[in-house]
Amino acid sequence: MDFWANSIAQLQNTFGVKFLLSPVYLAGTVMIVWAIWLWRGKPGGFLRFMLPKEYYLHPSTLVDIKVGLFNTLFTATGVISALLVTPYVTVAVLGWLSAITGGPIAPEVTGLWQGIIAAVLLFLTQDFCRYWNHYLHHETRILWPFHAVHHSAEVMTPITFLRAHPLYSALQALMISALVGTVQAVILFALVGQIEAWVIYAGTLAFNSYVFFGGHLRHSHIWLSYGRVMEHILISPAQHQVHHSSDPKHHDKNYGEVFAIWDWMFGTLYVPDGPEDLTFGIADRDGVRIAQPHPTLKDALVGPFVEVWEDVLKGTSHDPEKAAE
Repeated sequence: MDFWANSIAQLQNTFGVKFLLSPVYLAGTVMIVWAIWLWRGKPGGFLRFMLPKEYYLHPSTLVDIKVGLFNTLFTATGVISALLVTPYVTVAVLGWLSAITGGPIAPEVTGLWQGIIAAVLLFLTQDFCRYWNHYLHHETRILWPFHAVHHSAEVMTPITFLRAHPLYSALQALMISALVGTVQAVILFALVGQIEAWVIYAGTLAFNSYVFFGGHLRHSHIWLSYGRVMEHILISPAQHQVHHSSDPKHHDKNYGEVFAIWDWMFGTLYVPDGPEDLTFGIADRDGVRIAQPHPTLKDALVGPFVEVWEDVLKGTSHDPEKAAE
């Protein structure tokens, strides 16, 4: 059980400030931005191209930083980690399967192909969970106010990655734990005699590799597209920027984290034909911008609870589907 808990904790540590400030990711991002700068014919100075001060000194970015620091402290309390109960779900489901069938049907020794299949299934399951967690936060009236904290960013920088309400992170942890724990149990029962460490870390490595190639640019002013074919398979930084756009044609699009196949499958995929001029922030269904609802840390943390109480539970207010999705 300690191994499972440590594995999940390691996965969790991939995110947050440690992830954002990792020298490997920072160096990779700088290299990619430099290549884009060269490709576009060196439009102005490189530092100006990469770090425009009007974005990084914007009041919205200051809120990004404050929310990110709060989340770092909140995560340090262990609350989010306590919700990552994947190993317990796995043990419970595995016990249930064993009880009704008389025992595992997996081979005693884990074969290479069993391990590869297990790793792929786990990675796909985690990404599938992130898609549906994201989708439900946009499409469910009582959840949207908490995710709106992230979408209320008026400029995009890599720091915007940290602009997430703690409740959003908590619900994602619970959903991933429930579904991944169940899938892990089935894999252990049917494919893998005993799960190897590399099976767990293969998914983490795959996710890190994806993030290395432009992950920081998902929340930025720099357009990076993978092309129409690949953007039906993988979500590019450009597609995620589109997801944040206040333009009505971009609403309810590109919920995927890594794979675009979920969006393609469920009709929420948007593949741009080329670079688009995007405006960020929250807008209504007609694209009319809504005044910044989270100008301070307090508004970002407390405001969603107030909105849920007044607008949703009491049913006293405006169209809940106001998102710049």
